[in-house]
Amino acid sequence: MVGSDTLDVTFAALADPTRRAILARLATGDATVTELAAPFAMSQPAISKHLRVLERAGLVSRGRDAQRRPCRLVAEPLRTATDWLADYRDYWETSYQRLDALLGDLQDGET
Repeated sequence: MVGSDTLDVTFAALADPTRRAILARLATGDATVTELAAPFAMSQPAISKHLRVLERAGLVSRGRDAQRRPCRLVAEPLRTATDWLADYRDYWETSYQRLDALLGDLQDGET
C-alpha cells in the first residue's frame, strides 16, 4: 500500500490549477522559471513558490545547465497516484457492470 503522506503531498500539489499547468508544460520538456512564468499573470517569485510545492511533492526537480536552472518533471509520484486511483476505477467499473445487469434483468422482465 502506498504511504498516505506521499499521496497527501501529491494530491495537495495537484489541487492547484497553476501547478497542474506547470506540470503540463514540463511534460513537453524542461523549462526555466522565466519560461514557466510567461503564460501566467503572476510574478516569477509566485511561480517559484508553486515550484517549491511541486518539488516538495517530488513532482519537479531543478538542475543546473551552465547559467540555466531548468526544471524537470518527475513523473513517479503521478504513477503512484494513478495506481491508487486505479482501485477506485475498478470499483466503479464493477458497479456499472452490476447496474447494467440489473437494468437488463428489469427490461427482460417487462417484455
